[in-house]
Amino acid sequence: MRATARNIDRPFTVAGRVDAIDWAQIEADLDAQGCAVLKGLLSPDECAAIAALYPDDANFRSRIVMGSHGFGRGEYKYFAYPLPDLIAELRPALYARLCGIANRWNETMGIDIRYPDKHAAFLKRCHDAGQTRPTPLLLQYGEGDYNCLHQDLYGEHVFPLQVAILLSEPGRDFEGGEFVLTEQRPRMQSRPEVVPLRQGDAVAFAVHHRPVQGTRGPYRVNLRHGVSRIRSGHRHTVGVIFHDAK
Repeated sequence: MRATARNIDRPFTVAGRVDAIDWAQIEADLDAQGCAVLKGLLSPDECAAIAALYPDDANFRSRIVMGSHGFGRGEYKYFAYPLPDLIAELRPALYARLCGIANRWNETMGIDIRYPDKHAAFLKRCHDAGQTRPTPLLLQYGEGDYNCLHQDLYGEHVFPLQVAILLSEPGRDFEGGEFVLTEQRPRMQSRPEVVPLRQGDAVAFAVHHRPVQGTRGPYRVNLRHGVSRIRSGHRHTVGVIFHDAK
């Protein structure tokens, strides 16, 4: 099955597809809401090919049953290295477009950490610190499943943005299962955000925290993400996380 995802005909390169996105709008949306939708990042055939990898454990390093850990209901698997070509191409292409936002956010929040331009250099930083396990993952949900609000941190070195891509079509493959963000603001109630996605759409979002401009200057808010209850059908999502795990 690994070969299925590696042999998809694509009209142009993954890097070209990523570069064609309106990144000025993505940056504005991330600054305003902590998330941004990348419409039509993958084709239906690409989505189906990635989802079809799930039954073959040769593609993965581990399987997590959410209910066993209090994470929700459903399950997911972490890909093993080498990643399927499509994921291996998306990861550095997306990172290259997001690292400038990540560096600007850290500067605004008074965080000294900066991220290199190339994803390979950032992965070396992770691996030198003992974070060597790949984190891109494939999630599978059935009726009644959900994902509790959480943060994907995995170690000392964390890239502050990540991307999730919906592989199934709402209304056809499943009902419910909305992507949800909550933003915890100092001395205020949390703000929810429900992100509507179609098959092949991706959402880029803050992993942990982001800066918000207040009347007295910027302040830091804390974010968590999850998936609401699947009311019927089956839902697959691929998560592209840019740091590796301890």
